[in-house]
Amino acid sequence: MASKLAERERAQAAKLPEDDIVGILLAQHARIRELFTEVREQRGEHRRKAFDELRKLLAVHETGEEMVLRPVSRRSAGPDVVKARNREEEQAAKALSGLEKLDVTGPDFERQIAALEQAVSDHAAREELEEFSAVRAATNADERRKLGRQLRAVESLAPTHPHPSTVGSPLAQWAVGPFASLVDRARDTLRRR
Repeated sequence: MASKLAERERAQAAKLPEDDIVGILLAQHARIRELFTEVREQRGEHRRKAFDELRKLLAVHETGEEMVLRPVSRRSAGPDVVKARNREEEQAAKALSGLEKLDVTGPDFERQIAALEQAVSDHAAREELEEFSAVRAATNADERRKLGRQLRAVESLAPTHPHPSTVGSPLAQWAVGPFASLVDRARDTLRRR
């Protein structure tokens, strides 16, 4: 099921201009689905690497959405939609943070990653239905490309680990994000060595 959804998201993204924010986010949703599948199917060090990539992509993706997409969503889809998506992202960040502390070969990890996969899949579906369509209706192609470039810039500096205390607050993201990103990226580098 996840692979069919990923294929559909990739096909939709391919129809949009290269820097279109909706296209970028759809392609990321597809990659997130693929990474969940890899985490489920891999074992040992391969699973750890897939999980690390998934964790990083989720952290960066959600930061970008909150800082670039959500302000536009607030105007186009409404504050209730934004609040709901931010609540879901906060719950996912907490779950992801807990998963980081677990042994990827243990039964607790298996159970919790399955629950996170379902929550993230549901969240992505709601974003695509409620936010992406509203953003596309409220913006033109040039605006979406500009937003896409902003998204890429924010993501290039975003933290690579979940920080649940900053979710839903662009102010906290701006205040804590750069420092957290430096710490996260240093931690990632040391871990690889």
